[in-house]
Amino acid sequence: MNVTTIGIDLAKSVFQLHGVDEAGEVVFRKKLRRGAVLDFLRDLPACLIGLEACATAHFWAREIGTLGHEVRLIPPAYVKPYVKRQKNDAADAEAICEAVTRPSMRFVPVKSAERQGVMMLHRTRDLLMRQRTMMLNAIRAHLAEFGIITAQGPHKLAALLDAMREDGMPGLPDIAHCALESLMAQLDSLAEEIRTLERRLLAWHRTDETSQRLETIPGVGLITATALSASIPDPSVFKTGRQFAAFLGLVPRQNSSGGKERLGRISKMGDGYLRRLLVVGATSVIRRVGTNTSATGEWVRRLLERKPARVATVAMANKTARIAWAVLARGETYRAPTVV
Repeated sequence: MNVTTIGIDLAKSVFQLHGVDEAGEVVFRKKLRRGAVLDFLRDLPACLIGLEACATAHFWAREIGTLGHEVRLIPPAYVKPYVKRQKNDAADAEAICEAVTRPSMRFVPVKSAERQGVMMLHRTRDLLMRQRTMMLNAIRAHLAEFGIITAQGPHKLAALLDAMREDGMPGLPDIAHCALESLMAQLDSLAEEIRTLERRLLAWHRTDETSQRLETIPGVGLITATALSASIPDPSVFKTGRQFAAFLGLVPRQNSSGGKERLGRISKMGDGYLRRLLVVGATSVIRRVGTNTSATGEWVRRLLERKPARVATVAMANKTARIAWAVLARGETYRAPTVV
């Protein structure tokens, strides 16, 4: 076939393919079962293949790339404008085929299997952390029903539970004691699982030079450094640090028209997990700003004089994202600016 570009609409079982030639004329429209996709593409000459960046896209990009094709992943939001009328698999595949050829299109870098595994560790840890919070809230609520109140924070509740274990939980009936023991056992199990995942992340961090360079940035610890390194395998897809910050949703949302610029709150687009980690790290920097004598510390102090602490935290997260892009793109470690 004289095909140069293919758009593939991924699915669980049935994939839709749309192929065009160099002139943009349609060569084929096909529905293929999952097991027949690679066999079909193997018989075609090397061509450009577009996929929507979804849960299974990185796997298929790696598999198709081994056949000699050039594979590009497109964010689904950038494909939507090319859907002509009603949405269906054929229309989606055609839109992907059209979008992948646009010179101004932005693409998602393909992750290796190892980096996908690192992000799986992150997602699993994040899930267990949410379950741990749910368990803590449940225990706190049940204790409050019997008049047992503790200060806020997981460490305060853990100290109370340790004391109750030693004293035999006075004031609780036996049936409530049984239920609380079950919840406490689940809480201990979650804590151990979280520590195990963090040890695995630390072991990978010690073998990854990029993650170690990212950890030199203030506000970037083990969790954030490994997540950034695994999520951004190719920083060259972003031309500037501001583009990277915009990808993370840390820039103001624009509603500008008629030559008037109107900037609102941050857009919150892109990767919400990385954005949350950067904001949490920036919060720790803001809290220690009193002892920070660098130029960054001076910048934060001046910002806090004019803006609320939460606004300054998000601004610091934006700054950290730009620094992280520079560290990734230039292959250097962080150098703290000095006060002039």
